[in-house]
Amino acid sequence: MTCLETIQAYALRSMGIGERLLPQTDFTLCQQITLIGSGMLWNIYFGTIALVTGFLLANAVAVARNSHRRWLSWPADWFILIFRGSPLFIQFFFAYFAFLSLKSVHPAFDPFTSAWLGAALVLFLNTSAYSAMIFYGGLQSIPKGDLEAADAYGLSGFARWRRVVWPTTMRLAWPAYTNEAIFLFHATTLVFFSGFPAVRQRGDALYYASYFADKTFNPFVPYPILACYFILLTLCIIGVFGLVNRRLNRHLPGERRARLRLRPAQLIR
Repeated sequence: MTCLETIQAYALRSMGIGERLLPQTDFTLCQQITLIGSGMLWNIYFGTIALVTGFLLANAVAVARNSHRRWLSWPADWFILIFRGSPLFIQFFFAYFAFLSLKSVHPAFDPFTSAWLGAALVLFLNTSAYSAMIFYGGLQSIPKGDLEAADAYGLSGFARWRRVVWPTTMRLAWPAYTNEAIFLFHATTLVFFSGFPAVRQRGDALYYASYFADKTFNPFVPYPILACYFILLTLCIIGVFGLVNRRLNRHLPGERRARLRLRPAQLIR
């Protein structure tokens, strides 16, 4: 099988499209690059779903925590404490066995025992808690002068929030939120170690990297390939979030604009 045929057979295998059987002998570099890249589709899926939905919940939780009403701030405090205070690895296991128990009560919970929904839900809740604290810090850091200017223009209520408070919060919190996005995509590798099973060998990138490492007894080929994929993904995240950051700071003078700089040492958590 040529490399082109290998790509055609295995590029979408993790999604259930293409060759059903995994290679058993004579593993080639092309097979490893293709299958691990195929598994990255799941990591991108988990990260993207959790990031998009978590962004919305994180904003709501941050606003609730910033509220002076205890019936809003108290649940937000506990939500953040639970998901920031416990390891993500434990959250995966607890969620899987909780959904497994609920499945025996009602079959409607059956989809939650699969990684595509159950693991994505855990990542969504976890990143929401971390992001909420980032946005809460942005809310607390809004310059007093910005709020006074909004009052001077007669802005109040939702108009004040939409035109001044929320954009300023995003501008101040965006660099830290970019780091959280990077960490979230890295955390998707924990799905492999969680209780959520890979159905019909349709696993994530770490699933295929571990498969080749076990079969060849040589971890120094598949794992570096996996690391290279995540480095490329990280660079893409930095690029996309950098464009958003530029948009958020477009009204500021050039010397005051916060820039996202690629500093490799800061990517290590």
